[in-house]
Amino acid sequence: MADLSLRGVAKRFGEQVAVEAIDLDVAHGELVVLLGPTGAGKTTTLRLIAGLETPDEGEIRIGGRDVTGEPPAARDLAFVFQQYSLYPHMTAYDNMAFPLRAPARRAAEGAIREKVAEVARLLHIGHKLDSKATRLSGGEMQRVAIGRALVRDPAAYLMDEPLSSLDAKLRSELRLELKRIQRETGATIVYVTHDQIEAMTMADRIGVLREGRLAQVGTPREIYETPRNVYVAARLGTPAMNLLPGDLLPVEGKPAGAVTVGARTEHLHLARAREGGGAGTVRRVEHLGDQNPVHVEVGEHTLVTLGDAALELRAGDRVDVRLDAPLFFGRDGERLAACPRCGRA
Repeated sequence: MADLSLRGVAKRFGEQVAVEAIDLDVAHGELVVLLGPTGAGKTTTLRLIAGLETPDEGEIRIGGRDVTGEPPAARDLAFVFQQYSLYPHMTAYDNMAFPLRAPARRAAEGAIREKVAEVARLLHIGHKLDSKATRLSGGEMQRVAIGRALVRDPAAYLMDEPLSSLDAKLRSELRLELKRIQRETGATIVYVTHDQIEAMTMADRIGVLREGRLAQVGTPREIYETPRNVYVAARLGTPAMNLLPGDLLPVEGKPAGAVTVGARTEHLHLARAREGGGAGTVRRVEHLGDQNPVHVEVGEHTLVTLGDAALELRAGDRVDVRLDAPLFFGRDGERLAACPRCGRA
């Protein structure tokens, strides 16, 4: 495995800026997730690393070697695409063995059998190796596609939303398995997704992309607890962060210039109001078993938090709403530090 480095990388398609001034370091054995909505530049960044696109500006290094002008085959990278892209007439075994039979890196059949069996064991598909690709389930096909990359032992793996076409249960299972395999093998991985749960559960570090630029890079905890701005803050959290006018609710520590208060579920506390009181009205309660999202109307704004199951709130109930150490943002959307003395007598 090797480290990756991007310095000032930019790519334009005509007048459309896809990636602009990207600086990113991925350490040996690290799993970095690029997170962002459609059009943020995630896939283009991955294709630039792979050599499938040529940057208009900047430099790309793999293992300390400048590969900016090198073709994909010379970069020793394995790419896992969003679609399975398996050979339908081949068995799962032959699909996984295919990269090891390529003329550029052809291995002995005995070594191929050993490597395919090892990777199949990691992916729990050893019993499916003799099955044709067309006889596999969606989850099995995706495991074969991932296995085809893992057999190679490349400098690094590039994964472009490989789980997005699977159902929720399979996604949950495979993201845990991918992280387990990454830890066991020490693989260097750059993983692209729009799914915040994948990013939070898999990443050593997350790079949040916005319109082709890296808005922030940090550990999942850093991105969640100390987002640089409103855009980054809104990318993580379920339910999503509530963005409220700064004067909607009383709160301690609000600094000068704060026009927006960011309140996650842990920042909001509800209590049943005494008759005739309360700052908000419950509009809806979602009963999801272990979690109960509560939609509360405060003035002209609706906020969502997780209710205490013991509180037994219903639509129409009046509630007191308390903010506890939320985040503050200025007019430009950048986060402001809380003021310890502000709001105190």
